[in-house]
Amino acid sequence: MGKSKTKKAEVKKISQLTVINPTAAGIDVSDTEMMVAYPISSEEVEVRSFGCFTRDLHLIAGTLKEHGITTIAMESTGVYWVALFLILQEYGFEVYLVNAKHVKNVTGRKDDESDAEWIQKLHSCGLLHASFQPDQITRTLRSLVRHRKNLVRISAGYINRMQKVLELMNIKLHTIISDIDGKTGLLIIEAILNGERNPEVLAELRDKRIKASREDIIKSLEGHWTTEHLFELRQCYKLYSMHRQMIEECDHEIEKQLMGQIALKNGGLLTDIPPTKRKKSYKNRVLYNLSAYLHEVLGVDVTEVSGISEISALSIFSEVGTDMSKWKNENYFTSWLGLAPNTKISGGKEISSRIQKKKHHAGQAFRMAAVGLNNSKSPLVDFYRRIRGKTGNAKAVVATARKLAIIYYKMVSNQEAFNPKALDDYQQKYKEKKINQLKKKIAILEAA
Repeated sequence: MGKSKTKKAEVKKISQLTVINPTAAGIDVSDTEMMVAYPISSEEVEVRSFGCFTRDLHLIAGTLKEHGITTIAMESTGVYWVALFLILQEYGFEVYLVNAKHVKNVTGRKDDESDAEWIQKLHSCGLLHASFQPDQITRTLRSLVRHRKNLVRISAGYINRMQKVLELMNIKLHTIISDIDGKTGLLIIEAILNGERNPEVLAELRDKRIKASREDIIKSLEGHWTTEHLFELRQCYKLYSMHRQMIEECDHEIEKQLMGQIALKNGGLLTDIPPTKRKKSYKNRVLYNLSAYLHEVLGVDVTEVSGISEISALSIFSEVGTDMSKWKNENYFTSWLGLAPNTKISGGKEISSRIQKKKHHAGQAFRMAAVGLNNSKSPLVDFYRRIRGKTGNAKAVVATARKLAIIYYKMVSNQEAFNPKALDDYQQKYKEKKINQLKKKIAILEAA
């Protein structure tokens, strides 16, 4: 077998552009190598290949330190940038994580060396903007919250499988009770797995809050029992129970992180957390008063906003943190969330205006909050229905989510409590405006 070829360091001339950051470096990130471009003089830039192991990442940081580099730009490629980003920050560098679209090279031959050199050139000329990155405390909480979200999604999959297995045995329990993962549903499933087959005995396990009659429950539990489906039901239930236990463990870890943030805010002292009124019970809620923790950290109770639940507030907080000054105003905030259209204007004319298709956890939380408004009595429901009647459901969800995001931004940044009267006044002004428009139309028809 021949020897593997290794890429040698290359020295190239720096093009004559106005240099703002003379000590800037650029890194092209991948899963197998890191291509680093950094200036070695006022006229030359070196492009060097490094490995991707931890010792290689420390070698990159040490090399850049030796050459007096102070600021570094890199692409947000997959998750390969995370370890290098954190290590470079530990070494004291100013690290810019930039959108891959913003550093797209000009037409021509594409390779890792030219990409790294291009990133370095753009960054040295001050043409790149750093993407928002939370601090280490917020990043830790964000990882836990995202992990919890994945656990909830997986456990929901096992609920669907259990429901399918019951249907295959003609057990119509899901048509009588709303959720088989509720108190009644789980008690009945446990009894079935323990060998109980009498529908009258199983019906006695129903909770008093169940609206269905005892006779209907008995009829729904008269099934055709099969060995293979009972075996599948048992395994799905075990996996569901295991994931529910993991979710509880994750909740306790999240609580530790919130307590740590509260202690940090109070100068290292963990004081008693005043109680905060919680919203009504819902699925996948945490066991402790999450609203009180969030109120203590943020300084305001964002769960008072219609549609924003405890879990939604936690998801948003874990993504954006407490420092809202990272965004100049609410317009920048909603644009970052993907809730504002990317309007392009050329020649004084609007050539396109559409919402960018990007997955954003905080933006998705606001969208889910907007969807949850459908059954509430908030004035925002009228706004949602009005936009839905004009442009459809999808755009109405985005528009309502944007309003919720603006309310959240102003509450946290200005430390102002939620004021529902402002929404009522807005609704009243709209009604008056609509009445005046109808009066004018009536007057025109009468005059005709």
